[in-house]
Amino acid sequence: MDDTTHNSPDTSGTLDEALERLHSFGPERDGWLSNHAPMAVEALVRHGQAPGVHRWLDHYRAKLEDMPARFTEVTPDNWREALGDPRRIADWTAYFERETAGRPWREVLAEWWPRLLPGIAAGATHPVIRVGHCVRTLLASGENAPRVAELAHGLGYWAARHQPLPPLVPLAPATGAAAALDAVDRVQDQSGGIRERLDQLTGFPVWPPRPVTDAEPARTRPSMDPDFARARLEELVRAATHRYAAYAHGSPVMLVHAATAPNAVLRTLPALPRELWAPSLDAAWAASAAVTAAYTPERPAEHPAAPEGLSPEEVFARAAAHGNDHTIKFTDTALDVGGPTALAAALRSIELIPPEL
Repeated sequence: MDDTTHNSPDTSGTLDEALERLHSFGPERDGWLSNHAPMAVEALVRHGQAPGVHRWLDHYRAKLEDMPARFTEVTPDNWREALGDPRRIADWTAYFERETAGRPWREVLAEWWPRLLPGIAAGATHPVIRVGHCVRTLLASGENAPRVAELAHGLGYWAARHQPLPPLVPLAPATGAAAALDAVDRVQDQSGGIRERLDQLTGFPVWPPRPVTDAEPARTRPSMDPDFARARLEELVRAATHRYAAYAHGSPVMLVHAATAPNAVLRTLPALPRELWAPSLDAAWAASAAVTAAYTPERPAEHPAAPEGLSPEEVFARAAAHGNDHTIKFTDTALDVGGPTALAAALRSIELIPPEL
């Protein structure tokens, strides 16, 4: 991954102001559509667009709804029955606010990450993406009340919308992430929303194939080295970002999540115990493959290359001016990946997704 485009941590206070402004609102609107504002403002600030954040929020305000009413308190004794219950969004948020007030945020994250990973498809992958943006800020800029509260909101949203994928059959292994995404079968009925499409999933290619060591027979599935898992996760984010350029016409908005969801997992790895890195890769692959299966078109489309001499900063400035939350977040991931193909993919999102500003 390309770290050359990462900007310095925000010292203006804009992100903290934006998060405080947003925390009176819920994570959804119109029943289940996600509130993307916390993720988008984090990306805007990170890439030097802090002066326009409050104007962007003023425009986005029409899409925000108040935090829903409390239902029944989530406790250490009843959390299992509350998992995946969207009526409990406010209850889950309050639970994680209590947890992060009483313990270090890394400890809370490490405890709940493996519990939540099986439901990574929750809310069309938006909860894990929100957590990834938050953890990036906590790692880069340190913790304070608004940032830790944002983690509580992200984890609470994920727990309330927790959605495991249906049982999946392992299909023929693929040697690389790009080949694995190409081998994912499209769902047959693409007329419904993501929940209806995910219900049709039956199996994914095995990726990455597990290396066999001298100490473990070939019939077993060896444990994965954490550094190997991280490298493969970087490969997956790169492949999904590059693939968007040719396949985005199938669903320009939804297909961004094939890249932004695994990138959220990648951003979270440094805050997690290393023994969680391999299962994190497996979950990220499932999320990326699920979105690919649900929305990829039958054939790729021709697309222009990124203009020569166009810098990553200029591409992100175009995304910020475009204003769409998905375009901003996808371009943020494309800059993480780096290189002309990723920039071309970012420009493709600007071309295909309707502007907001």
